[in-house]
Amino acid sequence: MKLWQKDKTSLREVERFTVGNDRDLDIYLAPFDILGSLAHTKMLESVGLLTQEELSLLEAELKHIYQLIQQESFRLDEGVEDIHSQVELMLTQKLGDVGKKIHSARSRNDQVLVDLKLFLRSEIEKLVATSKELFDLLIEQSERYRDDLLPGYTHLQLAMPSSFGLWFGAYAESLVDDLITLQAAYEVVNKNPLGSAAGYGSSFPINRKMTTELLGFEDLNYNVVYAQMGRGKTERIVASALANIAATVSKLSMDACLYLNQNFAFISFPDELTTGSSIMPHKKNPDVFELIRSHCNRIQALPNEIMLMTTNLPSGYQRDLQLLKEHIIPAFVNLRSCIQMAGLMLSNIQVKKDLLRDEKYRFLFSVEEVNKLVLQGTPFRDAYKKVGMDIEAGNFNYTPAIAHTHEGSIGNLCNNEVQRMMDTVIKKYNFAKVNMAIQRLLGE
Repeated sequence: MKLWQKDKTSLREVERFTVGNDRDLDIYLAPFDILGSLAHTKMLESVGLLTQEELSLLEAELKHIYQLIQQESFRLDEGVEDIHSQVELMLTQKLGDVGKKIHSARSRNDQVLVDLKLFLRSEIEKLVATSKELFDLLIEQSERYRDDLLPGYTHLQLAMPSSFGLWFGAYAESLVDDLITLQAAYEVVNKNPLGSAAGYGSSFPINRKMTTELLGFEDLNYNVVYAQMGRGKTERIVASALANIAATVSKLSMDACLYLNQNFAFISFPDELTTGSSIMPHKKNPDVFELIRSHCNRIQALPNEIMLMTTNLPSGYQRDLQLLKEHIIPAFVNLRSCIQMAGLMLSNIQVKKDLLRDEKYRFLFSVEEVNKLVLQGTPFRDAYKKVGMDIEAGNFNYTPAIAHTHEGSIGNLCNNEVQRMMDTVIKKYNFAKVNMAIQRLLGE
């Protein structure tokens, strides 16, 4: 029997293939499906499509299901395709025909759209909190090790003196820009698609601004066709913001792997945070940072994956979009885990003191000696030439003193200004408004 023969066996195969991993992934969307339904039913009652009694019954049961989800006691029944069908089934089993009315004036298309937007909004809030924790640690370590010098490199060749204060602080400021781009993604996410139905609106006199307010969205996706077109685009925008954070954490991890190497030996970690070798008893491997690096590099590929999966799709819903959940949903948990592990490692880092007193780093100070001559009145090109000739002749002399005072330099890290920028970015998210709306919706 071939699958393309039209019988019940092939129909089961088609169903299995088209559902894919959707049932498992829909568990992540379950609480948000309930929130969307609570807002939708309130709106239906306001426009006369539900009675007050029907609304009360539906709200009570929806909140009960929400509690089951919070207690991790919620499952999709065998044979039920998705979270939307499961919730409607449970309502119908408990409330009869009243449960069937919940689907009025909406489609599974706008249900999944609003579920995803609410999920993304919630996950962005968690990611901001986790990123802020790493930021705070980086600022703390930057201040702690502000006076500990470190070799700076260009082309992986010795360049100029740096410091651990600069190194930690650089990644802190990188996270500021990462959260700026994430905030832009959040603004795209924080628009309400509910009421766009299958992508062409509804003949019912629904009130889309009401559900927008109830769910704490900042605004609407007004055009119903664009609301549907936003699926895929929204995920791609969010994925790009995740990729920025991942790039910061990946580069940090690469530095840590390099600096732990015995030929550098700038940093070390307690034995319990590194791994050994099955045959080499001396090994202390940076496995945590290596895995963070690889996980984060994979997240950096996420925008391209989503872009290729949605390239050249026409307007309107296409089943291709279902697969996006398999990529975007796990990325948040993965990235948060990487950030938390990076924080664990960096909170236990041990920095080697007086690194630059080693003679092998003497040429790091060549620019310092050039600048000293310039300050004494020698033209820069002449000073550069003199120091270069001294190096070639083996007559280079230097002192390891550093006197950098400009903004953002070794002697003036400006961590307070970096902190100010981060605080400004965090305020723009306005999570409090969203959380208050959700609490009101749940009656908490």
